[in-house]
Amino acid sequence: MKIHISILLILFFLIPLTNQSQKTEKMIKSDKEWRISLDEMSYQVLRKSYTERPFTGEYNLHFQEGYYSCKGCNQKLFESNNKYESNCGWPSFDQAIPGTIDYVKDYSHNMFRIEVKCSKCDGHLGHVFKDGPKETTGKRYCINSAALTFKDK
Repeated sequence: MKIHISILLILFFLIPLTNQSQKTEKMIKSDKEWRISLDEMSYQVLRKSYTERPFTGEYNLHFQEGYYSCKGCNQKLFESNNKYESNCGWPSFDQAIPGTIDYVKDYSHNMFRIEVKCSKCDGHLGHVFKDGPKETTGKRYCINSAALTFKDK
């Protein structure tokens, strides 16, 4: 019994240390720097939480092999093998690369949603919902194309 308690105590103190070591260092820029480094739509989406119109984004029906990164800081966010067609009008993924997304409760527009932000630059990416493919994660990361860049593998 004492051994089990000792192991639990060790894990209790070590788990927070491992999570902190995986945290990404934040990218800080002034509003002026963001305006210079981003096109207008990407600035509105990433910095002002704007949502592009459905079915208009560059990556909505894009299915090449590679990965998607944050347009604000180039942090890898999603692998192409996690992208799927959800018919919602925005690029959809069933999971993100671990440690790259921050989750924020969003009560805007008289509804409750979970906003997803880049963990490195705090850029607004979109939202995550629980209506994704049941055979995988059950999640749908609904992401604005204007928040992303794509690199071929």
